[in-house]
Amino acid sequence: MKNCEYQQIDPRTLVVSPSSAQKHTEKEAERPRRKWEVFPGKNRFFCGGRIMLARQSGVLPLTLGLIVFTCGLFFGFDCSFLVEHLTVFIPMIAAVLFLFVVISLLWTSFTDPGILPRATPDEAADIEKQINTSGSSTYRPPPRTKEILINQQVVKLKYCFTCKMFRPPRTSHCSLCDNCVERFDHHCPWVGNCVGKRNYRFFYSFIISLSFLTSFIFGCVITHITLRSQICKSLVQAIQESPASVVELVVCFFSIWSILGLSGFHTYLVASNLTTNEDIKGSWSSKRGADESGNPYSHSNIITNCCATLCGPMPPSLIDRRGFVPPDEAIPAASASEIELPLFTAKNDAHMVG
Repeated sequence: MKNCEYQQIDPRTLVVSPSSAQKHTEKEAERPRRKWEVFPGKNRFFCGGRIMLARQSGVLPLTLGLIVFTCGLFFGFDCSFLVEHLTVFIPMIAAVLFLFVVISLLWTSFTDPGILPRATPDEAADIEKQINTSGSSTYRPPPRTKEILINQQVVKLKYCFTCKMFRPPRTSHCSLCDNCVERFDHHCPWVGNCVGKRNYRFFYSFIISLSFLTSFIFGCVITHITLRSQICKSLVQAIQESPASVVELVVCFFSIWSILGLSGFHTYLVASNLTTNEDIKGSWSSKRGADESGNPYSHSNIITNCCATLCGPMPPSLIDRRGFVPPDEAIPAASASEIELPLFTAKNDAHMVG
């Protein structure tokens, strides 16, 4: 066998020394960390924690793309004809509606929906002590409910084993984002975020303005094709001269029904001061039991319910994602002994073929 020469590498030169690893971990521990960097929920943060999205937000670009694509076709292929034959206000109205839709969508997607911070270990231990007052040494899991009175009506609070706290009224835990959200309405993949106490008004303005925009474009495109067919004296020729209008008609036709239905449903919820979660579960329905006496959060007035849901002051965010983690709560870095070394460092020189 032909002898081959190898340049032997000393494995000790590749091993990370414990002292250097310790200095690296100490440097990481000394660096102040933002709370968004150690946030326990399944969210993604951008711009240093100023913008947050759900981890499963892949449909948001599709939503924004459909809006921009349809409006781009309308401005590029329909507006010039409508301005010439009708009025110059048509593209102006469409532009205002388009801007309002996009701003409302982004505001809904990037806003904290009302996430509640999880209980600290001390707070969780204190709650468990308050629950287990029997003095028994055997383990007893905390009860799942706790009853309080709201407007002389009993409301049950559920215990969240993930966040280690009793959820406040109208709060629910989103399994996709892994957070408890105040006044949880639903998780909307189209906006890439939960819809809750802090962003519901933006979500409602988004679907209402989108309804107006879709209906406006749909009506304008039909008017465009009708006028062009009268000029050309042929519907086929009118479509051939403006094929983009057909694409707009198809997109608007298949989306307008669901958008109008969603807008009507949420208008009913706003007028009743209900959430989607409560309506689906029938939380205040008389069918759930004889003790239920209706929605305790309703003001028995449509205008008052609308003002309470949409026009109240914006509550502050409670998770403080831009704040710094206290040193005593920082996550300990991996010790030098936990650093995995290359496997070949454990090999002996005798195992190497000469």
